[in-house]
Amino acid sequence: MESKLTTLETDLQAWELVPREPWMHVLPSTWAFRLKRFPNGLAKKFKARFCIRGDKQIEGIDFFETWAPVVQWTTVRSMMVLATRMNLVSAQADITAAFVHAPLGPEEHIYVRQPAGFQRDGDLVLKLRKSVYGLCQSPRNFFHYLSCHLEKQGLIPSKLDPCLFVGKSMVVVVYVDDLLVYAKTDREIDTLISSLQAAGICIRREGTAEGFLGVDIVRSGSSITLLQVGLTKRIIEAVGLCSSLSTCIGTPAETSPLPKDADGSPASGSFNYAAAVGMLLYLSGHSRPDIAFAVHQCARYTFHSTRCHALALIRIGRYLKGTLDKGLTMTPSSDPCVDCFPDAVFAGLYGHEDSQDPHCACS
Repeated sequence: MESKLTTLETDLQAWELVPREPWMHVLPSTWAFRLKRFPNGLAKKFKARFCIRGDKQIEGIDFFETWAPVVQWTTVRSMMVLATRMNLVSAQADITAAFVHAPLGPEEHIYVRQPAGFQRDGDLVLKLRKSVYGLCQSPRNFFHYLSCHLEKQGLIPSKLDPCLFVGKSMVVVVYVDDLLVYAKTDREIDTLISSLQAAGICIRREGTAEGFLGVDIVRSGSSITLLQVGLTKRIIEAVGLCSSLSTCIGTPAETSPLPKDADGSPASGSFNYAAAVGMLLYLSGHSRPDIAFAVHQCARYTFHSTRCHALALIRIGRYLKGTLDKGLTMTPSSDPCVDCFPDAVFAGLYGHEDSQDPHCACS
């Protein structure tokens, strides 16, 4: 914790100490502790982060604009397929204390209490210079800061996904503070990393694309399989199926939709229903589309779950236990064209259906 504060105050110059004035709107601060895991579930890093209580900010005083884009998983998946087909070299890159690199706007004046346990003498507060974690505008400020530096390196954001940056011989995918870089040679990737470091960004290379966002990539010939075994095991444990006596099942859901069950008895509370649904949504959206319908049915009743809904979640867990080593396998074709499939309801364009209309396609 002490080293983290030293980095913020001395190395990154994230704030300055100023006397507290009666007119200042001073925000509270806190610490966030997190365990970062490998895709197989093992502990990778214990992290402590000094954060601002952004929930106490006042719009128009402490912040103005907050929206920041996040890369679509379809973009990441498409790049994995292209990299396999074109034999591209990949690398992950992580930016240390990413948000704190971005300066606050000239109209933003934010004051924060000193961190608990590390107060200086006197009635002093922190006047922020940088976008410290926790602020509502931090993701937006950092994305703008990183975009500018990537564009200086000749990487242009895609019109279809602003988090996809395309250059002459390189593609960069940005997910908050994690970068996924594809190029023809390792040398090109090292040159980009070195250029960003020279620009003052604390960035380091962290191996290949395998394990990006907690998803393992297994290559077999021209095919790639996306796996999340670690997350699957945590889901099985979360719903109480870690015992060897728990039986597996062949399907994740009943053949009929999950009912509302308004008069049913409440869920027993033996596990956190909302947390289990959240993990399942991440799993189904990244590597297990076979459980997507079952998870969707359970997610509808997150805030009013009954015993019927809890049993449906447990059924998904039993199915996952029997298919632990399964994932999403993709085999790129030799044809570089993209196949586009229109949605069955034409994306809600009732009365305007036209099979040749590109707006009918869903990503």
